[in-house]
Amino acid sequence: MPVIIKLQGGSALSSFRLDKLVRQAADAGLPSVQVSASFWHFVEAESALSADEQATLDKLLTYGEPATPAVEGMMFVVLPRCGTVSPWSSKASDIASHCGLSKVRRIERGVMYHVQAARELRAEERATLAAMLHDRMTEQVWDSLDAADRLFDHVPPQPLQTVDILTGGRAALEDANRSMGLALSDDEIDYLVASFADMQRNPTDVELMMFAQANSEHCRHKIFNADFIVDGEAKSKSLFRMIRDTHEAHPEGTLVAYSDNSSVIEGGFIDRFYPAPQGHGYGYHAEPTDILMKVETHNHPTAISPFPGAATGSGGEIRDEGATGRGSRPKAGLTGFSTSNLNIPGFKQPWECYEEDCSEYGRPDRIASALEIMLDGPIGGAAFNNEFGRPNLCGYFRTFEEELNGEMRGYHKPIMIAGGMGNIQRQQIEKQPLPEGALIVVLGGPGFLIGLGGGAASSMDTGANAADLDFDSVQRGNPEIERRAQEVIDRCWQLGEDNPILSIHDVGAGGLSNALPELIHGGGRGGRLELRRVPIEETGMSPLQIWCNESQERYVLALVPQAVEAFRAICERERCPFAIVGTASADNQLILRDELMGNRPVDMPLDVLLGKPPRMTRDVTRVERPFRVFDASRFDLKDTAYRVLRLPAVACKNFLITIGDRSVGGMTVRDQMVGRWQVPVADVAVTAMGFQSYRGEAMAMGERTPAALFDPAAAARLAVAESITNMAAAYVGTIDNIKLSANWMAAAGHPGEDAALYDAVEAVSSLCQSLGVSIPVGKDSLSMKTVWESAGDKKAVVAPPSLIVTAFAPVEDIRKTVTPALVDDADTDLLMIDLGYGHCFLGGSAYGQVHKHMVGRSPDLQHPELLVGMFNTIQSLLRDDILLAYHDRSDGGLFATLAEMMFASRHGVTVDVDEMVIERRNTQRAIDDFVQPHQDMADHGRLMRVLFNEELGAVLQVKKQDTAEVIARFTRAGLGRTLFVIGHLNTEDRMVVRRQGEVVFDETRLDLQKAWSETSWQMQRLRDNPACADSEFSLLEQDQLTRLDACPSFDVDENPAAPFVNTARPRLAVLREQGVNGQLEMAAAFDRAGFDTVDVHMSDIIAGRVQLADFKGLAACGGFSYGDVLGAGEGWAKSILFNP
Repeated sequence: MPVIIKLQGGSALSSFRLDKLVRQAADAGLPSVQVSASFWHFVEAESALSADEQATLDKLLTYGEPATPAVEGMMFVVLPRCGTVSPWSSKASDIASHCGLSKVRRIERGVMYHVQAARELRAEERATLAAMLHDRMTEQVWDSLDAADRLFDHVPPQPLQTVDILTGGRAALEDANRSMGLALSDDEIDYLVASFADMQRNPTDVELMMFAQANSEHCRHKIFNADFIVDGEAKSKSLFRMIRDTHEAHPEGTLVAYSDNSSVIEGGFIDRFYPAPQGHGYGYHAEPTDILMKVETHNHPTAISPFPGAATGSGGEIRDEGATGRGSRPKAGLTGFSTSNLNIPGFKQPWECYEEDCSEYGRPDRIASALEIMLDGPIGGAAFNNEFGRPNLCGYFRTFEEELNGEMRGYHKPIMIAGGMGNIQRQQIEKQPLPEGALIVVLGGPGFLIGLGGGAASSMDTGANAADLDFDSVQRGNPEIERRAQEVIDRCWQLGEDNPILSIHDVGAGGLSNALPELIHGGGRGGRLELRRVPIEETGMSPLQIWCNESQERYVLALVPQAVEAFRAICERERCPFAIVGTASADNQLILRDELMGNRPVDMPLDVLLGKPPRMTRDVTRVERPFRVFDASRFDLKDTAYRVLRLPAVACKNFLITIGDRSVGGMTVRDQMVGRWQVPVADVAVTAMGFQSYRGEAMAMGERTPAALFDPAAAARLAVAESITNMAAAYVGTIDNIKLSANWMAAAGHPGEDAALYDAVEAVSSLCQSLGVSIPVGKDSLSMKTVWESAGDKKAVVAPPSLIVTAFAPVEDIRKTVTPALVDDADTDLLMIDLGYGHCFLGGSAYGQVHKHMVGRSPDLQHPELLVGMFNTIQSLLRDDILLAYHDRSDGGLFATLAEMMFASRHGVTVDVDEMVIERRNTQRAIDDFVQPHQDMADHGRLMRVLFNEELGAVLQVKKQDTAEVIARFTRAGLGRTLFVIGHLNTEDRMVVRRQGEVVFDETRLDLQKAWSETSWQMQRLRDNPACADSEFSLLEQDQLTRLDACPSFDVDENPAAPFVNTARPRLAVLREQGVNGQLEMAAAFDRAGFDTVDVHMSDIIAGRVQLADFKGLAACGGFSYGDVLGAGEGWAKSILFNP
């Protein structure tokens, strides 16, 4: 008979987190409280444990700091939501199994809080306190440990449901549409009613949910494929058609576009380092290797629950890369966020005030605040990347919330960007057709009742869905099992021509109901599938829940039957679960059988599911964009400078970066941190393609979303151009080697937004074709509007039309990458490239945002040939080692560009802006001069425009002896009049700006850098240990203490293996356990040092396939064995100590 064992664990929260809870309670108006917190473990066993088994269990669950004595008072027991299995449980239960505790079915963990209050709390106060103690998406609060028994309730399977449209007709389907949150359009409802009437039967709830997910805006991109009528004019091209035009105009270098989970661009012939399929000895394998590129969004889940939303966003994008072709390998990631104002307590900024009393506009209860999103979301994304073993190397962060023309514009529904790049063997790029009888496999973790209907929910305006359905649509992440699945995929593609995988897809929106039809239909087949073969963790799940849940860390793939035993051996070695759920059939019918219930939850032609419902037509009109002349002379220079430095889009991003591993994998060349003081100002991320190669890959981002409120087309052009000016810091050759990912966000259906989207896509399509670059991959999220009611008033926040561009390119020589860190050499010049040709427009700028004066004409790129010339000229300077430092002009303008270069080098600059301040009209240039006079042409207004405009451009540092050559090269490229010598380094560690011989700005680098770092510091104080955050902030004043210098104590050119070249290389076991991710760079380092390295999994030792006595040494690798659930390395150690 099953028994439930309850064991107290160690302390659940550190002292500073307990103090934080106390402060939160006080801020919420609760009486003063004292809080204690300890872990409790709940173990479900098949029967009572023996004394030895109980002793092993006790030792296994003894980890961390001992629990402190509980305060006397109210008890709150926080447990995982009933009906779910936490990621912690999955990994801890694995450890118990590997320790020989065969009777243990599952281990869960909760936290018991004891709260002592100054007085008895009222019911509503208890509810307020309980809300602080748990995440409502993944946890529940109880008042007794006995409630933990409910975690292990085993309920009978729920039955299949049908919708009676044969009797009830269209009305029956409309009711189901509302109650199930299907988000079906009127045309789709008509299509389904007609289709099932033709089949003479009623649809099941499984079929309806499957259709809704597969045909959601999230999955099918109906608006991007729609016919458009704009201001009464029928457009000849859809949005997607215009994107495709860029690839058709410039297909060179792109191998896969629009047809797989990621795009693939050409790489090179590389010696890749990995273990051989036979014997598992590490070595170099010369093979054509190409580059994966993919960028996703996970906006809706991050709004509802930031940590799991961002975590599973990163996890889903990683799976997209791994499931490209017949299997590939993710390498490096990026993350980005756009939110509304942070409103940091005690650090509220002037531009964040909604009313004169500095109140806030508000938000619906169902979504997290911008502050909550940025405290928890980045941690979620970083945690998944860290545990999976992928470095996160670049990103962006913007806040925006402003009332314009009577509307609140902002990012209450945030943008959460997750992207990255990877590598794939050339021979694995094409998915194979499926032969009849091919085995259909689900690889990875089991299904849970979580993440249901996410595709449809993500396609609706936030607030338009029922709250419980919004919660159901958020997934949970378990990166450790995704790591195991990726190891299986790696072992398969490393077999080369013998790869058993014919085709592979990741499981994302819509769950298996979307992934399996895609796999089967893409292989040209139908399918015969068995529902009860799908691994699940919750016995009470209905057929709809089994088929449509979006449990993460799963892939679907097809194998030829004769390869199944080889595949099984790989999975067992990696301890990765898999299940054969059916076969491919010769017909076009998808049949899902339920052996338990004796029915067919799905029996429909794939043409009905994935066919062509009626094509959408969007009849839209443009709206007048807000515009007023911007008077830049109104504001003080010093005050503006310090405000701009504190704006999150400009300010230091340390709190977003130091949470992530930036070196795992051993291929990182350029991450965000620059210079001896590791300041996060890099323009581009660069990785090496191999341990013995100087070839590499680069990625860089661009976005200028606030400008879209004034000119959507200009903002889109700026986003593309900024990604390219960022990419210029890496040596990629010429501009036509760059490929772009475009992520489009808009509030479709809101007045003027569809037309703005059309104008933006049209502008980008034209620009890319002129530049010679293409967009082979992208994503759209077109429900960027948040609606709710407050005190009977209807409220809404509408995001600006937003384009986030990520540029990718192969790097010809990774050693030639430059950074914004100034070289400490007085004999140098600072040069400014101004592609704005003196316009200095401020619409949508940081300058306007910090003064709540956003209106005005925005910057733009009117002449693409200028950008081509600039990029290619900079590449020639990199090639010839002329460029010392480089930083593009973006948020905060020239002022912020120079400031960040100072921060990275801890060196002062003196600049003279006389030549740039001169109003340059009626000058002879190679292009039309369309500079318009500004209202504020007084010197101060012009000075402010020059310093803070965000027109395209860059600052370069070169040796004085090279200045003439640099000017000559830009002149030959037609850019002579865009280049200015603006300044030089100074020895006073100050920023000095001169105008007409007078100093108009003079501030110390330290004061400016403190202001720049304050936003990150305040966020770290809220999220992390405040004492640690304060200590780190104070180190800004300790230049020598925090300076990093590479001072090797050995000769880096010496080969330590040289004396032993005539002797055998000693064999070394590179040992790993499930979840470990650091083995590749460990093996490469020992290989370089003269060892023969062999990949050894703990399962090899336990199964007797490997004897450690056969090796001269052993290296145990790091990186989240068992997800570190029982402490770093403790689960691995105990699985060895207690293994029978």
